[in-house]
Amino acid sequence: MTVIRLRTGDTEALFSDGDHVPVVVHLGAPLEDSIHDSLFGRLVPPGGLYAPPPPSLVTEPARGWFGEPGIAVSRGGRTLAPLLTRRAVESDGTRLAVTLEDDECALRLVLTARLDPAGGLVLGATVTNLGPDPLWVDALALTVPVPDRCTELVSWGGRHAFEFAEERRDWGRSVVTLASRRGRTSHQQPPLVVAGESGFGENHGLAWGVHLAWSGDHRLTCDAVTADRRTITAGVPLSVGEVVLARNESHDMPEVLVAWSDTGFSGVTARFHALLRTSAPHGDRPRPVIANTWEAVYFDHDRERIFELARRAAAAGAERFLLDDGWFPGRRDDTAGLGDWRVDPAVWSEGLGPLIAHVRSLGMDFGIWVEPEMVNPDSDLYRAHPDWVLGDARQHGILGRHQLVLDLGRPEVRDHLHAALDALLRDHDIAHVKWDHNRDVVSAGSTARTRGFLDLLGRLRAAHPLVTFEGCASGGGRIDAGISSLVSRHWTSDCIDALDRLVIQKGALRLVPPEMLGAHIGAPTSHTTGRRHPLSFRALSALPFWMGIEWNLLADRLSVPFALFVALRTGVIGAFSRRYLHR
Repeated sequence: MTVIRLRTGDTEALFSDGDHVPVVVHLGAPLEDSIHDSLFGRLVPPGGLYAPPPPSLVTEPARGWFGEPGIAVSRGGRTLAPLLTRRAVESDGTRLAVTLEDDECALRLVLTARLDPAGGLVLGATVTNLGPDPLWVDALALTVPVPDRCTELVSWGGRHAFEFAEERRDWGRSVVTLASRRGRTSHQQPPLVVAGESGFGENHGLAWGVHLAWSGDHRLTCDAVTADRRTITAGVPLSVGEVVLARNESHDMPEVLVAWSDTGFSGVTARFHALLRTSAPHGDRPRPVIANTWEAVYFDHDRERIFELARRAAAAGAERFLLDDGWFPGRRDDTAGLGDWRVDPAVWSEGLGPLIAHVRSLGMDFGIWVEPEMVNPDSDLYRAHPDWVLGDARQHGILGRHQLVLDLGRPEVRDHLHAALDALLRDHDIAHVKWDHNRDVVSAGSTARTRGFLDLLGRLRAAHPLVTFEGCASGGGRIDAGISSLVSRHWTSDCIDALDRLVIQKGALRLVPPEMLGAHIGAPTSHTTGRRHPLSFRALSALPFWMGIEWNLLADRLSVPFALFVALRTGVIGAFSRRYLHR
């Protein structure tokens, strides 16, 4: 058996070069050529198959793979059993593309791999229907073998306002599944896992991280049972009929990011950060200190109060003023108005122009909050288009936070939202958009809706390249490498309690670099926990990230230490961090 070698910096990836689906036989420090052959030895267990299948990138049950299937397809109600054969290989030393086909099943599979200069591995897969009849894709997932020494698993999860709490467990001889069917990355179980040798820590031990770059449903299966190597399989759990391909149509699964380290968490984190920085928009721009109005005024959009809040924010050193929820028609609470993306004349009788001019005169730029994927039943949009809501006709949607989910899988829904938001951005001097998503999605399959959301956001970014977009989903409910290629900032959590933020931000940092994580200085008494913390603690918890202020500055007088802190952050410390720390 020969190998295909990809190499960059301190990392080498080796793939089997045979007639079938390739296997990741090594990812790590470069190896000597003389020991490559030893990587292919496989045991035949008593009572087992004479030719046990390897844990190939896309595992094939037809070859005797008993674990999570990498590919499952059907046609005309009949389950097919793909046996893929290699047709072509292309490699330039850092990238690999392997084309495989099954003539009887009439399908093509293209697998891709590339090594980032920092040593992270990015894997992809595309299946194409070559037959005349529709091809139903029931599963498509990628499998990564990890060293047998990796006997511990670390994952992250939690709940709203307490995301990214770390959980460590003994992997043992078991199958551990990490999954979410909530239609977004989720607070409870983001698609990220790190496998490591016993006792691995921050700066020591062998560790492998696997992440699915996807903002919808996901499943990671950590399998220490099926093969003679431990494996992690990552993919989207597809519902029946969710992906059906006509002749020559293709389906791309989300990319899988793999990071290895022989220095524990720090090495895995560094490689993930490098991968996300490569694709992050506006990564080379300054990150202005943001003053957000939400916890200061909530839905109480009194004109003079907000004008004065802007003055106080500018005096405190803020560089961007963000008007949060409550600026559009009927939005005096969260029961009405979502979907009607125009300025409420009852509150802003002269429009937002005077406020934006006021903010600009104070030396700040202006940002605004939107939640385009949702609609309130009490809205003009819903009254005009109730059929645009995602859900079963027998039960027209389940409410969450008084809102329903729009079906962004439909082009006419995306076109309507694009027109409304494009007009908002064209008609106003807006530098920043905070894009929220405040409920889980109840649906039999989320692929089309998730792709529709990414398409809509991508179109708006292309039309307004100077606007910074921030991702939010009740805080950290949609943070992943997929959306990170479209947003410059993530709102890490709705909890601004500095003590809880130490846990939340530590977990989020395992995947996302600090300059992409929003962290605000909150009120002396936290709105989510009721705890009181001194200003020094609240400020220092926000300093290493994309810092902001979310505090009713009208009620609490700014102290001299706070003013000095913000001056340092926006001056000397800010210049240093933008120049050196956040690259």
